[in-house]
Amino acid sequence: MGRCPACGEWNTMVEEKIEMRSNAKRSDARSAGQCSRPLTLPEIDSTEESRKSLNSAEMDRLLGGGIVEGSLVLIAGEPGIGKSTLSLQIPLHCHGLKTLYVTGEESARQVKLRASRLGGDGSDCLIFSETLMENIIAEAKKNIPDLMIVDSIQTVYTQAMESSPGSVSQIKECAAMLLRLAKESGIPVILIGHITKEGSIAGPKVLEHIVDVVLQFEGDNTGAYRLLRSIKNRFGSTSEMAVFEMTGTGLREVSNPSEMLIPMHGQGLSGIAVSAMLDGSRSFLIEVQALVSSAAYGTPQRSATGFDVRRLNMLLAVLEKRAGFRLGVKDVFLNMAGGLKVSDPACDLAVVCAVLSSNFDFAIPSETCFAGEVGLSGEIRPVSQTERRIAEAARLGFRKIYVSAFGAANNHPDGIEIVRVADIPALCRSLFKQ
Repeated sequence: MGRCPACGEWNTMVEEKIEMRSNAKRSDARSAGQCSRPLTLPEIDSTEESRKSLNSAEMDRLLGGGIVEGSLVLIAGEPGIGKSTLSLQIPLHCHGLKTLYVTGEESARQVKLRASRLGGDGSDCLIFSETLMENIIAEAKKNIPDLMIVDSIQTVYTQAMESSPGSVSQIKECAAMLLRLAKESGIPVILIGHITKEGSIAGPKVLEHIVDVVLQFEGDNTGAYRLLRSIKNRFGSTSEMAVFEMTGTGLREVSNPSEMLIPMHGQGLSGIAVSAMLDGSRSFLIEVQALVSSAAYGTPQRSATGFDVRRLNMLLAVLEKRAGFRLGVKDVFLNMAGGLKVSDPACDLAVVCAVLSSNFDFAIPSETCFAGEVGLSGEIRPVSQTERRIAEAARLGFRKIYVSAFGAANNHPDGIEIVRVADIPALCRSLFKQ
């Protein structure tokens, strides 16, 4: 083209050849030509994937028994919640696991200072401060580590794209390059990802489709506990959750969260109820705290920490409409112990009992717990896996548990009494009788 159609000048057009993209297309064409034939299901090898232990019982259980060779794992969470701490603890406490730790957010000296605080043996951990993806791929092929960690995917970039790091095209292309590296070499790769202010994983949605496992941190930065939840797992269950405690020396595994979330105070306090909840496949007990007082400023306040405030308003409306309790002119404050966010509907019964206990100033016996969902008509609805909740309560020494009268819990351990209630009035007659 002799004349530029934009500016109208002559002989200003320059031919530019993009060698990298053309080579990639030719390599893709060659690999497509060498594709194997389609196989029937009986012909496909059904042996289990080769896994590597991360020397962490909680992480191994969350991943389905260890990290699968050649897999791509994404760990996302809010700033300061412990993503980099957890990713650095893995090579420091897993002896013999040669790890290439790629840091794009911190310098090598900053990583060294954090590793000194966390403790452990770092002789098998290679720190590589780099953001160019081509150099990262070359270094991985040169060292052939047992595990590669990239902190974070939003900071790396490739020369094949002209956009800045963290853009949609850069994240998509860098994730695809790391996926090819993992599948071709068998090196498992852990990616650290940021989240947006709405709580979703930053970057294109295709990032979550590309990776094999998505783990997301939950919890309050000011609290001590962190929840690592499995959102997606191609090699295991997605109904798994791990609990960690943030300490001065890093994240500590909490193998039995029930013992840390049940009441830690003396008996005889009103507004306290214990819920037998289920998160994924793990059952544990959590303390529900409620405070009901007269509205000091005319307009009643509704506040909930770790619980949906809209569901709290619904439960209060059920108590007023179906059971006749005048709570519309009182302040109601609700708190879930440990800073955890609860979404299990089985906590409804414990929330109702904690509110009524505070309203009546009547202490619920400390050896009593609850598991049930409250409907809009005031009925107590059954919840899933009631037997597991009862077994967990009996293991921790609880003597009585309130469940729905409509769900039969046939098999239960000895030493615990099961009280079946059908609605809110029946609950009040059984629980608050003198």
